[in-house]
Amino acid sequence: MKRPFHLGVVRGWAAGFLLLGTTVALAAAPGPQRFTLSNGMTLIVQPDRRAPTVAHMLWVRVGAMDEVDGTTGVAHVLEHMMFKGTPDLKPGEFSRRVAALGGRENAFTSRDATAYHQQLASQHLEAVMRLEADRFARNQWSDEEFRKELAVVKEERRQRTEESPRARFFESFTATVLQTSPYRRPVIGWMSDLDALTPQEARDFYRRWYVPANAAVVIAGDVDVDRVRALAESLYGRIPARAVSGRKPRDEVVQQGPRQMAFRAATEQALVALAWQMPVLASPEAQDAGSQDALALTVLSAVLDGYGVNRLDRALVQGSTGPRLADSVGASYGLGGRGPQVFTLTAVPAAGVAPEQVIAALKAELARVAREGISAAELQRVKTQWTASETYKLDSVFNQAQELGSHWVAGWDVDAGPQLMARLQAVTAEQVQSVAQRLFGDERLTTGVLVPDATRPRTGAPAGPRPALSRH
Repeated sequence: MKRPFHLGVVRGWAAGFLLLGTTVALAAAPGPQRFTLSNGMTLIVQPDRRAPTVAHMLWVRVGAMDEVDGTTGVAHVLEHMMFKGTPDLKPGEFSRRVAALGGRENAFTSRDATAYHQQLASQHLEAVMRLEADRFARNQWSDEEFRKELAVVKEERRQRTEESPRARFFESFTATVLQTSPYRRPVIGWMSDLDALTPQEARDFYRRWYVPANAAVVIAGDVDVDRVRALAESLYGRIPARAVSGRKPRDEVVQQGPRQMAFRAATEQALVALAWQMPVLASPEAQDAGSQDALALTVLSAVLDGYGVNRLDRALVQGSTGPRLADSVGASYGLGGRGPQVFTLTAVPAAGVAPEQVIAALKAELARVAREGISAAELQRVKTQWTASETYKLDSVFNQAQELGSHWVAGWDVDAGPQLMARLQAVTAEQVQSVAQRLFGDERLTTGVLVPDATRPRTGAPAGPRPALSRH
């Protein structure tokens, strides 16, 4: 399971969703080009000739949000199974062949998408495209191979969630903040669903969603666009076309009042989290009120928790305006995605400080922005550091491919990054103050507290040997 997307320090954005670069680092390179292959698959190519390397990604617009109750985790399990063979490849052979080419490869699943990626010398691009096209079209594995890999996924859940009080708290908190959206469920799935998951359910999920019109090949690096397009048509374009399954809307119900939850666990430190349901950015060019607010919320999140000198750290951790209240603080906002987004504040109370005191302090910082606004210097610092950090990130061909693929998943065009940066640069201090005044009422607030409780049993490891976690 991957962390959600993020923009610099605006933590919480999905596994590489919006690397908002200008084109300074790529000034000499042509922009990305997008094509549709004969079977409906999308191809996006970003030439970058500065080094003889290439990043190759296959994106499928299917993730945890496309699962149904009772089969949560199947998208992530299927990601693992995609490494388990085709009629011509034995389990694990895909990874061995990529390694033999001198490449690195892995995959990830998010709420919105599943992506498979390789980075290697550009001379080996055709070989890896051939391998990826083969497993996309002809993935297969035995029931026994499924059972072995499912045990690995369950161990991943134990180590990363069930044995971590904080991870279990945030899992329960998300399920409290959201009630009807599939975003409320963990990407790795509930353990009871993993226990009951069958090989056929994973195969059915694969056949339903892994179709050309629901996938995009993204290639960035030392490539010739015309040659890549011809290769993609010959290798990916020959996969038979099929219709994409319809998706029913599963929107989040409007919250009608404050919600509270207390999660008791055997832990030494408390933790508090506040979350508000918020508007979503429809697209970088969208001019609707919700999208305008989403841009301002992004700036607000960075002012509260970004780039070293920020309001939450000064007020709660450093104690610049009063007593030191917290050991750590954070702010995050989702901005965009296929589902609903929330604005979240978190803090770990310092020793001897009650959670209620920290909650009040977090709210007070929001109220101060609503009352006084933000300074021109704060706003300019955020914008300047965005421009610098995101430009440097685009020095990586992998980051370029990840940005372009993430935009495709959201239904955005290949020039979404520069468009979005321009929109963020245009956000005013007045807009930031306005969202602070209008959007943080208690009616849409969910408050959660991780409560240390020595009487609660610690989650122990199961008896016997434990499966080793895989890289995928």
